[in-house]
Amino acid sequence: MTFIDTHCHPSDEAFRGEEEQVIRRALDAGVGKMLHADVDSSERGAMLELCERHPGVLYPMLGLYPGSVGHDWQDELDEVERLSTDPRFVAIGEIGLDYHWSTDHKQQQKDALRAQFELAAKVGLPVNIHLRDATDDFFEVLDSCKGLGLRGNLHAFSGSKETAARIRRYGDWYVGIGGVLTFKKAGIAEAVKDIPLEMILLETDAPYLAPTPLRGTRNESANIPLIAAKLAELKGLAVEDIARTTTENAMRLFERIQ
Repeated sequence: MTFIDTHCHPSDEAFRGEEEQVIRRALDAGVGKMLHADVDSSERGAMLELCERHPGVLYPMLGLYPGSVGHDWQDELDEVERLSTDPRFVAIGEIGLDYHWSTDHKQQQKDALRAQFELAAKVGLPVNIHLRDATDDFFEVLDSCKGLGLRGNLHAFSGSKETAARIRRYGDWYVGIGGVLTFKKAGIAEAVKDIPLEMILLETDAPYLAPTPLRGTRNESANIPLIAAKLAELKGLAVEDIARTTTENAMRLFERIQ
């Protein structure tokens, strides 16, 4: 079995000095490809350097994370646009809206998201979406960009089956399922039973959101099989079916990882 971790941060400072071991453990666990989400210019260099050391295994995304949208957000977006024709990038992400901690830059976040939607359409890349406590505004921005033919995924999805069905109506869209699926009383564990496997991607968001029984520890891409096993249990399928279909889904959406 082979898996793809469609959202992780292996160059994060939580892995400092252990990056090679972390990637080796993932490969040994059957996770053959890992997609590295971008945050902003302060972390992009470390991401690209690590990805360069692991061609065919680590693939970088490009984007401005909503939590990084501040007073200099336009300068950050200018840099994203400048780099957007680089063929190494497999998606525009992680981008989106996050009102959980603050709504101080609400309008700027929406403006940045719209601009990056337009950029994704221009360069022909899928989008990887971070969405927290801002569902209505996200769909409002997405509706304003309907003619762009966007495709992508909602990363770290913990929403309802209705939200999953809603995003699917926009075309080639998927949901990223991670460690939260394994948490006790997690709502996504019930919702995922009604979400078609053909629209599910696996992810870790490492170093965050480690699955049970490792909850509270540093997460790694090597933990993808734990998430897959829980999904298989909830779906009443073999883990092999989960591995095959989610890998096919990822390869279909992220065309540059072929």
